[in-house]
Amino acid sequence: MANPEDDKVESVPLTSVKDGDEDGAPSSLPAPVSTPAATSKAKPKIPAIVIIPVWMAFSVSVILYNNHLYNTLDFKFPVFLVTWHLTFSAIGTRVLQRTTNLLDGTKDINMNKDMFLRSILPIGILFSGSLILSNSAYLYLSISYIQMLKAFNAVAVLLISWLFRISEPNRRLGLIVFMISFGVALTSTGELKFNLLGFIIQAAAVVFEASRLVMIEILLHGMKMDPLVSLHYYAPICALINLLFLPFTEGLAPFYQLARLGPLILLSNAFVAFFLNVAAVFLVGVTSGLVLTLAGVFKDILLIIGSVIIFSAQISPLQVFGTPFLLPRDLYIDLATRLLYCPCWTRPLQDDRGQVNACWLCSLFGVGVEWTRLRV
Repeated sequence: MANPEDDKVESVPLTSVKDGDEDGAPSSLPAPVSTPAATSKAKPKIPAIVIIPVWMAFSVSVILYNNHLYNTLDFKFPVFLVTWHLTFSAIGTRVLQRTTNLLDGTKDINMNKDMFLRSILPIGILFSGSLILSNSAYLYLSISYIQMLKAFNAVAVLLISWLFRISEPNRRLGLIVFMISFGVALTSTGELKFNLLGFIIQAAAVVFEASRLVMIEILLHGMKMDPLVSLHYYAPICALINLLFLPFTEGLAPFYQLARLGPLILLSNAFVAFFLNVAAVFLVGVTSGLVLTLAGVFKDILLIIGSVIIFSAQISPLQVFGTPFLLPRDLYIDLATRLLYCPCWTRPLQDDRGQVNACWLCSLFGVGVEWTRLRV
């Protein structure tokens, strides 16, 4: 299931395109058991110029399609839809495992009962909560506003990482937290159709998703899973968890609406969500982190424009002003170090003698020195 809350390329470690990259796992936790890599044919390579637009198209389509179901076709059953996506993905990954080499990564993982109960199950519970809450938010908030709120994921990951002592706070990360928080505050203040319940649901989704990413770093530290292998293990358990919640949340109501939707809509919607993960497998490793970050930013811009055109979403000037504060920190780091500019872009980072020439604000936080060190 492609998670609209986390539609960027997902990988198991926290060194993903989207979130923080901190190492360290408590030694008291059991280390994942891996078997020697099995000999298999290499996955086919798709040029970046092809796979990046394909990934962007699937990523945008799955969110627009889900929103169309919820708000245009009036199928307001996010728990059922997520359960359906996960069931489809559980079946799809097993079909691909038997017919292709896309899931050969499962051969490198020795899944046992202890690992499942102590690692996969807790993360699966958090994943289910993230999926249900993030999809439910679309019933109350616009796509454009939700995309803006997603930027707080990085802040939540950092805060939870500090709480679990996976990483230590520093001034540079503190500045990032401040900038993103300031941007979220601006976009929330400028939201023309603000809904408190929707905001709370999306905030809870952010907490669940950030907790999931941190737990992956703690419990599965060092284990390599691409998006499809990860889906292979999590989809069945998440589908079962969601199925247990379904009678208490939506009951039989969604089943009465299936005839109105028809099999074509249900199957095509699940197909788009599933093949987003397939596209992500080919996307990982074909290009640099900067290009992936730029692709993610461009995809979010297309998504916001699409929501304005298709669903008549309204964006205020204050939200436009606050959006640059929400850009991924990787984008600022990569561009600033490549172009030798102060992180706030007010002046060249070094003077003619090669001395640090950061502005007073960046010097105050010490990030000017950090940028110079990174560049060297």
